[in-house]
Amino acid sequence: METRLRPRDARLTGWGRTAPTRALLVSPRDAADLSALVAAAPPRGLIARGLGRSYGDAAQNAGGVVVDCTALERRWSLDEAAGEVTATAGVSLDELMRALVPRGWFVPVSPGTRHVTVGGAIAADVHGKNHHVDSSFGAHLRSLTLVTADGRARVLTPGDELFWATVGGMGLTGLIAEATFGLVPIETSRMRVDIERTRDLDHTLEVMTATDHRYRYTVAWIDLLATGARLGRGVLTRADHARREDLPRGGRGLDFAPAAWLAAPPYVPGGLLNRLTVRAFNQVWYGKAPRRRHGLIQPIAPFFHPLDFVRDWNRIYGPRGFVQYQFAVPFGAEDTLRRVVSRLSADGVVSFLTVLKRFGAGTPGPLSFPMPGWTLALDIPAGVPGLAALLRELDEWIAAAGGRIYLAKDSRMRAELLPAMYPRLNEWRNIRNKVDPHGLFRSDLARRLDL
Repeated sequence: METRLRPRDARLTGWGRTAPTRALLVSPRDAADLSALVAAAPPRGLIARGLGRSYGDAAQNAGGVVVDCTALERRWSLDEAAGEVTATAGVSLDELMRALVPRGWFVPVSPGTRHVTVGGAIAADVHGKNHHVDSSFGAHLRSLTLVTADGRARVLTPGDELFWATVGGMGLTGLIAEATFGLVPIETSRMRVDIERTRDLDHTLEVMTATDHRYRYTVAWIDLLATGARLGRGVLTRADHARREDLPRGGRGLDFAPAAWLAAPPYVPGGLLNRLTVRAFNQVWYGKAPRRRHGLIQPIAPFFHPLDFVRDWNRIYGPRGFVQYQFAVPFGAEDTLRRVVSRLSADGVVSFLTVLKRFGAGTPGPLSFPMPGWTLALDIPAGVPGLAALLRELDEWIAAAGGRIYLAKDSRMRAELLPAMYPRLNEWRNIRNKVDPHGLFRSDLARRLDL
């Protein structure tokens, strides 16, 4: 192996900072390096890693090789006539936004952080606040280049079954080298935001169902510690990209240069986020939200990525880290959603950030997470007594309702539930086995879930 591809020992973990493992980390520069890595892969295989924002073990490979895709040559090109951008896999959405927003373009889908690579966005088929209108990232892909187990760089389009096995495939079909995807034209770098407080979970679901179609972006923050008549109360935020005429005279048009204002300290003791502190935060957050406000003008960054203003915010959960639990249930399974929220509230489960979104149509990816229905995501400090047993019980409820757990967030689900949650799992396995018959692409997640 060439000198620049010489691996180095690394201890890696997901964004939740749980279950660290050691692997050989290698930093390729281009597609030729990716092919060389495939040819020299060790028995424990290899997996791609971007900026490490998968919460669990999807980008870890104990005893094997992990490919640092942020080291790939970062380049992109814009086709304004087609409204498309082509970018190498290691380019982050942050880099693209800083370059594209001043030119009047926005990425088609943005998750809760800008610090995600293009390759990672495809592998996890990320979704955002606009899924009910625009689906997930894969729906906007025009093509992708994938280095497969035979060392070939294949250009795939939505007509290829391997294309959709890769979208949401958690990096297990090959190494993504490049992609072309559509963009959203914008007139300003501001959002026109409507805010509304909801009194309980049923009210939240009712308002979202009745009004989501009027907005491109919508999300609800849920107070998971509220009980009784206030169970599931929330703050609903809905928005569209502001037009020039929405801005006050002299308002800025297309500026975009966000920066982190704060940094979490290197060490935070465990227990900082507990029922007392989170309940106090929830009271303040709900109380300060207006009952109803229309037309608030807000910059892009605080609307889409508020946590990005705190560098290394995952440290605030302490040395044991946290579990991100995100699930989806189909429309018609609202009783299961209520049951889960009721159980979490009754058990006093601490979640600093709990968000509810309404999903629209998904992509054809067999392992893509979003489905028409509801998705709830919450962050829970690891090590909470009884947490493992509680989440196992919730998994059963969700699977029985036809729902699923998001693999990009998961760090603890049992393998036996996967076929029920992802009924096209065998279809995905058949495609993967054809392109990678010896299981060259592996991860800790893949071993844990028998993928």
